[in-house]
Amino acid sequence: MKISINGHNAHAATGGFPTAADAPALILIHGAGMDATVWQLQSRYLAHRNVRVYAIDLPAHGRSEGEALESISDMADWIIAFMDAAGIDAASVAGHSMGSLISIEVAAKIGSRATYVGLLGSAAEMPVHPDLIKAAEDGGRLAPGLITDWGFGNLPHKGGHPQPGFWAMGAGEQLVRDAAPGVLAKDLIACNAYKTAIESAANISAPVHVISGDEDKMTPVKNAKPLMDTISNATLTVLPQTGHMMMIERPRECAKLLLELAKPPLT
Repeated sequence: MKISINGHNAHAATGGFPTAADAPALILIHGAGMDATVWQLQSRYLAHRNVRVYAIDLPAHGRSEGEALESISDMADWIIAFMDAAGIDAASVAGHSMGSLISIEVAAKIGSRATYVGLLGSAAEMPVHPDLIKAAEDGGRLAPGLITDWGFGNLPHKGGHPQPGFWAMGAGEQLVRDAAPGVLAKDLIACNAYKTAIESAANISAPVHVISGDEDKMTPVKNAKPLMDTISNATLTVLPQTGHMMMIERPRECAKLLLELAKPPLT
C-alpha cells in the first residue's frame, strides 16, 4: 500500500492477501539499511491468518520516498504519522534491531494505541563502532559484508537456509547493499546516538515480548536484560542456534511469535 506523509509517498507491504477491516493490526519496522522485504515471509503468513500487517519502508528505504531520518525519535514520529494517515487507531508494533528502538519510542508515545510490542534483536543501547560507520559512509561492499558476517549465527555461514536453493547470508548482504547512498550510515549513526531506551521503555503500558537469538553477536541476550528489568510486563524468548538476523534464519518461528503479538491467545 502507498499513502502520503508530509508530501511523500510512504510504502508498506501488507502480505498480498485481503483481511477484514476489523482484523487486528500489526506494524513491522525493519532495521538499519534494510526495508520491508526482510519481513516478506512473515507478512504473508500473518495476512493469511487475518492480521492487517503493515511492513513499513521508512523514508528513503525500499519504496518510500523522502529523506532518511536522522534520529530514532524522528523515525518513531514518522511511524505515528503513518498510523494516523492509514487510519490505524490501535496496533501491535514490532521492530528488528534499529526497528526495535523505534518500536520502544512509538509504544511510549502512543500509550494505549499500542496493544502489544515485539522487540526482535534488541538491546538497551546499540553502540556502533566508528570504523563501521566510516565504512558505511564510504559506500561499497565492506559495511554490508561486515554486518552480514556479524549478523548471522553459525549455521548460515555454512548453509542451512530453510528454503532449498537459497543462501541466507547472500540475501542479507544484498538487502543492505540495495540501500540508497548514505542511508545505512544515517541509520547506524542514529542507533549509536540513541540513549533513552530505558527511560522510554519505562513508559510503555502494553505487554512486551523480547525475542533474541542465542548466537547474536550484535545485540546479545544479556544486553536486553536492562529492558526486561525496566518494563513491567515483559517476556523473553531466546531462539536457539540463531543470530541477529532471526527473520531470515528462523522465518517460521518468528512468524508464529509475531502472530501471537497480533492475536495473543485467550487467557
